Amino acid sequence: MTLSTFLSKYDTPGSIVLLEGKRNVLDADKEKLVSLGKLLASQSNHITFRSGNAGGADEYFSAGVAEVDPKRMQVITPYTGHRAKTNKSYETISLDDIDLLSEPEVVYQSKGNKKTEKLIDQYVAGDKGRYAIKAAYIIRDTVKAIGSTDVKSANFGIFYDDLDDPKSGV
Repeated sequence: MTLSTFLSKYDTPGSIVLLEGKRNVLDADKEKLVSLGKLLASQSNHITFRSGNAGGADEYFSAGVAEVDPKRMQVITPYTGHRAKTNKSYETISLDDIDLLSEPEVVYQSKGNKKTEKLIDQYVAGDKGRYAIKAAYIIRDTVKAIGSTDVKSANFGIFYDDLDDPKSGV
C-alpha cells in the first residue's frame, strides 16, 4: 500500500490508527520509527494515532507524531499513571476508567490465550495483585484494537517487528 492510498482510505474524521510494536527496537530503526510517526502526522489531517505507551516502538512512533501534532495522539494504558513521564499523548485512557464488567466482548477477546484466561478473570473481578495485574496489559491491548463502549475501535494498525527475529514477542 502506498502512502497516498493509505491516506485516501484512512485520513477521514474519526479514523484511529494503531502505532506499536516490539519493545526491543534495533538501534538502526529507532529514528526510522520517529520519522514514520512524523510523516504520517504531517501528511494526514484527521487520523488519531493510538498507542499503548510501552517502551520501544510505541514510544518512538509516538515521539514522531507528538512533534507534529500531539493533539492527535491517544494512549490506552493498563492503569492510571503508566509510564506517565514518557507519555506523549493529548488524550490518555486508562483501564481504570473503563468498567470491564460492562465490557463482555473486551473480556471475551482478551481471554483468547488459555494460559492467561484465569488472570483475566481475576483482574476483571478486582484482583490487582502481582500476577493478576499482568492481565491489564492484555486487556489494554484488546481495547486498543477493538475498542469498548466509550473507546472507538481502530481502523488500521502499523506494527514494528524485527525482521531478523520476527514474531518473537518483545
